[in-house]
Amino acid sequence: MRFATKAIHVGEEPRLEEEGFGDVAVPIHLSTTFARKEVDRPTAGYEYSRTGNPTRNALEKRLAALEDAKFGLAFASGLAAEATLLLSLLKNGDHVVASDDLYGGTRRLFVSTLKNFGLEFTFVEAGDPDNVRRGIKSNTRLIWLETPSNPLMKLCDIREIAEIAKEKDAVTVVDNTFMTPYFQRPLKQGADIVVHSSTKYLNGHSDVVGGAIMLSDGGAHEKVRFNQNAIGCVPSPFDCYLVLRGIKTLPIRMERHSYNANKIANYLESHPKVKMVNYPGLTAHPKHALAKKQMSGFGGMLSFELADSSEAIKAFLSRLNIFAVAESLGGVESLIEQPALMTHASIPERERKAIGISDSLVRISAGIEDIEDLIADLEQALEGG
Repeated sequence: MRFATKAIHVGEEPRLEEEGFGDVAVPIHLSTTFARKEVDRPTAGYEYSRTGNPTRNALEKRLAALEDAKFGLAFASGLAAEATLLLSLLKNGDHVVASDDLYGGTRRLFVSTLKNFGLEFTFVEAGDPDNVRRGIKSNTRLIWLETPSNPLMKLCDIREIAEIAKEKDAVTVVDNTFMTPYFQRPLKQGADIVVHSSTKYLNGHSDVVGGAIMLSDGGAHEKVRFNQNAIGCVPSPFDCYLVLRGIKTLPIRMERHSYNANKIANYLESHPKVKMVNYPGLTAHPKHALAKKQMSGFGGMLSFELADSSEAIKAFLSRLNIFAVAESLGGVESLIEQPALMTHASIPERERKAIGISDSLVRISAGIEDIEDLIADLEQALEGG
């Protein structure tokens, strides 16, 4: 079964047997608890919705199928998925090597919360695999990658870094939110675990907060599944239904996101007020060759730097009419933001600048609107100053 077919059908196969109703769309099972005929035998394996729910089960089956994984797990948010994963696989004193350019919430989780549980973190520029190798210590148990990264669109070689991790008996985790399994399959390239903020492209409509983990190792899955229930950070059945519905159009949405982002990147690259554009689809991107090698498309995310002051950038953003100035990404509508003041404001200024996140950096999540309207909106905002 190919990707677009899996995105529509896996987990929502109509039940045509006597006790089924032939639903083409999976029902939303709102019940918090499930009755049983026999006291020691839960009906169809369900006992309490935190532990398991039929609507969530349908979503988790589809999540696994999309990443070609054996197991999928759904969570109440991307950060809930990340926290549960690390608390399940690591213990006090373990060390993590992570990309230096990460989503601000992930970095905050690592340095402000999980450090309190005795975990150690080293951040490296993972575009050079040797930096990852140098960051590994005797107690390194996990390597955490974002590729492309948020917000600088840096790329790292998943296959090469996964091989380095295996040499050191460490687990490789890839945040695949930006590319989605439609454009990138980290497990096929040697990674052990994939995480997503399903809030973003998987749902695609800016109306659900959710997270996902996909993996094939049975032992790791058992540990994470246990804590998914024990910690209880599970999504509601209605949220699961919305993500299931969103995934059905993921292939066609990603094609349009990528098409629009590519057009916008090329327009901005030639604009005199733009100093630099970060988009893997541009031949000027330092990892363009790697992007073509490990991705089947370039995605809908890009960032760029303006030559203007921070105040002038605020004015530019205020003049936009179609682009919404908002955090998050991956919805059908185009969003734009200033990372230093928004998504990455929790990172201290000195650390932001060391990574390369300047005050003049702007990030775009290209939606699926008409590209001519999007470019016209950017043009009038850029020329209005």
